[in-house]
Amino acid sequence: MKNPLRFHLHDGSVADMKISGKIALAISGALIGVISVVLVVFGNPANMGFCIACFLRDTAGAMHLHTAPIVEYVRPEIIGIVLGSFLISVLRKDFNPHAGSSPVLRFIIGFIVMIGALVFLGCPLRMVLRLGGGDLNAFVGLLGFITGIAVGCAFLANGFSLGRSYKAARLEGAAFPAMTILLFVVFMAAPSLFLFSESGPGSMHAPVALSLLAGLIVGLISERTRLCMAGGIRDIILIRDFTLISGFAAIFVFTLIGNLLAGNFHLGFADQPVSHSAHLWNYLGMVAVGLGSVMLGGCPLRQLILAGEGSGDSAVAVLGMIAGAAFAHNFSLASSANAGPGLNGKIATVAGILVLLAIAAIVTYNNRRKDG
Repeated sequence: MKNPLRFHLHDGSVADMKISGKIALAISGALIGVISVVLVVFGNPANMGFCIACFLRDTAGAMHLHTAPIVEYVRPEIIGIVLGSFLISVLRKDFNPHAGSSPVLRFIIGFIVMIGALVFLGCPLRMVLRLGGGDLNAFVGLLGFITGIAVGCAFLANGFSLGRSYKAARLEGAAFPAMTILLFVVFMAAPSLFLFSESGPGSMHAPVALSLLAGLIVGLISERTRLCMAGGIRDIILIRDFTLISGFAAIFVFTLIGNLLAGNFHLGFADQPVSHSAHLWNYLGMVAVGLGSVMLGGCPLRQLILAGEGSGDSAVAVLGMIAGAAFAHNFSLASSANAGPGLNGKIATVAGILVLLAIAAIVTYNNRRKDG
């Protein structure tokens, strides 16, 4: 009998998954939900057991790429996710180095996705965790995320594609995982080289060993199940397939249960941790994240997983996200808790969406011309 976590996907979609795939995704989502609650109990910020955007932002700050003092810490969860994906893909012979699919455009799209996420204050995964903690601002973000994905699906249906990638050397595929391992080694051996927040979200973190282990588990199961919220909503819109979204439904349910048991559930818009109620910008920030994620072929979590599997294209997208995080805080684009984005952030959000639409329209037009 085949392992239900082992899928044979041809293009990242889930049209050929069986019931066993839904069960595996639900179990994986449940485990991630529990892990997220545990990380909060042991020190991570509330409603932020896992947030790819926030953790990349904190890591960028720790590496002196920005100087926002409240968001500086090397997050072991990020290292664990990439390492977990890399190790399981090598062991299962899924390690597939490839690159060359519009790298500059992927960098730009990743950059804009991060700007949108930091205006909203969270990636799609954290959006679900915030919902599980009772934060209704995240529901507004969810509506924007769905809108962005729907727009992206319209472009996909009309021929949008960033082009094929090409087989690369194993060294090329292993370069990004190696960089994350080196970062962790230096972090442990010479912590004085990094910046550490003394207050704010960056100062709140679970023990290093627990965070690394949590990241490894999430990386392993996400690589096996192809977990991706953007992909799940995309599949519902394009092919009426609800398989992939079942993982995130389970994350929500088990996060909700965990928060209720831990006394961390607070329903409402006001006084939510690391959140704001500027609804238009919660909505538009996640429009950018949803549209950009469809264009990239996966949400920020999925990009990390693919980078661990040897995708140079996804590694470039992640580097774009890191650059976007640094830029957002160096030029006051990110939202502040409670207040929302300032003028710079609002302009950057609208401009980012327009750039994404322009890229999608031009690429789609060119692809249709090539196809005759």
